Amino acid sequence: MPEVFFNGPAGRIEGRYTESTNQKAPIALVLHPHPLYGGTMNNKVVYNVYKTLVDNDFTVLRINFRGVGKSLGKFDEGVGEMTDAATALDWLQLNNPLANVNLIAGFSFGAWIAMQLIMRRPEITHFLTVSPPVNKYDFSFLSPCPTPGLIMQGDLDSVVSEESVHELAQKLSKQKHIKVDYRMINGADHFFREKIDKLNEEIDDYLKSNFDHHSNHAEKKNDKKSKKIVNRPANKKLFLE
Repeated sequence: MPEVFFNGPAGRIEGRYTESTNQKAPIALVLHPHPLYGGTMNNKVVYNVYKTLVDNDFTVLRINFRGVGKSLGKFDEGVGEMTDAATALDWLQLNNPLANVNLIAGFSFGAWIAMQLIMRRPEITHFLTVSPPVNKYDFSFLSPCPTPGLIMQGDLDSVVSEESVHELAQKLSKQKHIKVDYRMINGADHFFREKIDKLNEEIDDYLKSNFDHHSNHAEKKNDKKSKKIVNRPANKKLFLE
């Protein structure tokens, strides 16, 4: 899949970008698991979240955090990774000025970064997290959570306990005017081995139930030109200084 590059706080950030033909399509940023434990934007869960968003006519970007793949820099305990994500969102918004839906998604460590970003960027309208590491990191900053979204979790996750994620989902669901959808997949471990299709189905169902641009997408689904993979050249116009 074609690459995109743009300037980040620690240097070049590498990403993959799929652009909808609809200039007003919602945009989404997808964040990967912990860089020190093999997390990259090519992680199977990350790729499938990305693809499901693309299939639902989102314009989508996934990135490698600093020090991963072709992204420059080194791991920064979540602080630098937060600025990487913020820079990526800036890039998405710069290249999609007509989008009025901004979704942030993340898997595991990426979910922790994503949830922090929604507290700092009020223009984010929705979140989508998979296996948020509630028993590894402090999520108390979500008090309150300003954004509706979806939390996905497997009941056989040995890295992040289902009980801790369920507790977080219940806490967020008690807030007024904010709808948080919690979906648990039976038999799924942290990486959704043998359950990735079910994960895709649940995310697809959520997107189709919560975003009203799908009627147009349904008409385009059989048109091979309705979606294009865009390889943005690393030129000055698309770089954020």
